[in-house]
Amino acid sequence: MSNADQLQKIRTAPGFIAALDQSGGSTPKALGLYGVTPDAWSNDDEMYAVVHAMRTRIMTSPVFNGERILGAILFENTMDRDVEGQSTASYLWKVKNVVPFLKVDKGLADVVDGVQIMKPMPDLDALLAKAKAAGIFGTKMRSVIKEANEAGINAVVDQQFDIGRRIVAAGLVPIIEPEVDIHCPDKSAAEDILKAALLRQLNSLGSDEMVMLKLTLPEKDGLYADCIAHPNVVRVVALSGGYSREEANSRLGRQKGMVASFSRALSEGLTAQQSDDEFNATLDASIASIAAASAT
Repeated sequence: MSNADQLQKIRTAPGFIAALDQSGGSTPKALGLYGVTPDAWSNDDEMYAVVHAMRTRIMTSPVFNGERILGAILFENTMDRDVEGQSTASYLWKVKNVVPFLKVDKGLADVVDGVQIMKPMPDLDALLAKAKAAGIFGTKMRSVIKEANEAGINAVVDQQFDIGRRIVAAGLVPIIEPEVDIHCPDKSAAEDILKAALLRQLNSLGSDEMVMLKLTLPEKDGLYADCIAHPNVVRVVALSGGYSREEANSRLGRQKGMVASFSRALSEGLTAQQSDDEFNATLDASIASIAAASAT
């Protein structure tokens, strides 16, 4: 699997990143939206088998391929499973020409200084080694900013880049995701503080330390242009963050050079009960609208 080919695709190709990485607490909610109720499983193993079936249906759909989709973010349980007889990461790249990423964070700590940093990741090095061996290209980890608090926002960004450097050293490209809550009371001010913290950290990277950024769609259009143009940034992607797909696409279309990395907005409208034709048509329309908004 050529890392250079994957890097080139992520850096320059049109399209967006599909986030298929809801895990743990968000899985029952994701399955509920998909029309699968909790009586369909009796323990976590069964629940993860059901969610893998949902993701497999998305990944194996004829409309899901590398023409419009740059990459897909998985969580560890999905990476460890197979799709059509080969590992998920291998299937995505070799069959679909979609670059595989892995969610590596262990969830969020409690709110301090208006933010939630990431919980400790004691097994990170082993997970990174496993991911590299499985053919994973990059990683994703998420923190959340709830207030325009400079100390908190700096803590989020500093932690993201500290761990990001370890991920780079392991031979993977980290997606750094300091989400600004769309309900943040002074969202625009929080984003100004965030941008300054991101540029400070980006400017401290070595010339060969490459990262990606996953950011909330900003209040000021073009706010992250300096991040998008930064030599250490492979690509800047946007999270939908609770905006409807329509609102997320509308905001994204105004951010030059930013592409989508939507999860809930991607699977909106898909249900287990749909025929394959209905499912594929719904997914196709969803992919088309997100790809169009990303092509600006």
